[in-house]
Amino acid sequence: MELTLNRISPENQKNPPASMEGVVFGTVFSNHMFSMVWDDGIGWHDAEIKPYQPLVLDPSTIVLHYGQSSFEGLKAYRNPSGGVNLFRPRENFLRMNRTAQRMCLPELDIDFVLGALKQLLQEDSDWVPKEEGTSLYIRPTKLATQEALGLKVSSKYLFYIILSPVGPYYPEGFNPVKIVVSDQYVRATPGGVGEAKTAGNYAACNLAEKQAQAQGFTQVLWLDAVERKYIEEVGSMNIFFVIDDEIVTPQLNGTILPGITRKSVLELARHWDLKTSERRISIDEVLEGLESGRVSEVFGAGTAAVGAGTGAGVAGVATGAGVGSFGATTGDGVGSLLTTKGQFMPSFDFTSSPGPLYLVTSGTGVASLQKTWDEVSNPSFQQFEGIVIGSEVVKTPLSSLEEKSNSAS
Repeated sequence: MELTLNRISPENQKNPPASMEGVVFGTVFSNHMFSMVWDDGIGWHDAEIKPYQPLVLDPSTIVLHYGQSSFEGLKAYRNPSGGVNLFRPRENFLRMNRTAQRMCLPELDIDFVLGALKQLLQEDSDWVPKEEGTSLYIRPTKLATQEALGLKVSSKYLFYIILSPVGPYYPEGFNPVKIVVSDQYVRATPGGVGEAKTAGNYAACNLAEKQAQAQGFTQVLWLDAVERKYIEEVGSMNIFFVIDDEIVTPQLNGTILPGITRKSVLELARHWDLKTSERRISIDEVLEGLESGRVSEVFGAGTAAVGAGTGAGVAGVATGAGVGSFGATTGDGVGSLLTTKGQFMPSFDFTSSPGPLYLVTSGTGVASLQKTWDEVSNPSFQQFEGIVIGSEVVKTPLSSLEEKSNSAS
């Protein structure tokens, strides 16, 4: 399949924001988009990079009534040499194909789509912001476009990718955020589509999150649908705990989204010989562990939101140019940690990295993550102020975060 390039006319070109300050996440879009269509008996065709434009859908289009769709979220980062780096994009499209199987959507040719994404980024490379803590958010979307009423698998589909320069996901920026444990609503049920990245999963979360925000909280900590006691996700992120110096996260069971950031944290931790575990974690275990000190750190891991931390001590989350969006937190006594392009994260592609990437963490009670290519710079942090059930604060960790600059060794 050939890829057609149709550039926007000079008179219609938009300029990227001069500064990301004040730009609300996901509200500004670049000049171009990628799209292609699928028809039964033909497959994918008409692949094109074209000016960003509205979609034209018939009122009877299947996706508008029955929700047959999927999407992904990943980021491109400006590196210190001026190039652009992607973070593990192949993993996103592999997950999109797994979602396609669950939602009866046609799968993608991953190599072709990756090539199209790279060319799209080359066309709109000026839209990758340069400020600390910013990135270019990439939204691939697939939806059913057959014009018909009646529940069935569509015979036509549209796939497209749009780009949006972004800063922090939450309006608090990198300041502390508050979470509430939902004891009334659930995010997903066994046998459902909780592990698929499909629109309905997120729409179903809106009511609980709206109510939480009305009470002054930012996000919801989700429990399982059957026993209402096992932790699954926080907001739209995977969640991790450090329990007795072991990094623990809820096991994938069909109701939890298999996050790319989650996978990266586990792979990095194991690569660094840190103890990890994927298992069921009850809210009672966490609350008791916070009281006893067994739970020392808690953090959320996701692409859009970068990351968030909480704990009896202090947890930090860092992201940087070329790194992608991932959180990592460790216990006492961990020294310098190293990963290089091609050694552990082969999806550092599109441009070659200018040097090794160091992540440094140190200190008792302080998880201080640093990033560097040829120099060390300060990370960005998020922290949960407390775990709340209903309106009762059951544990409030430290409210301030100490940031230390550590030279990479």
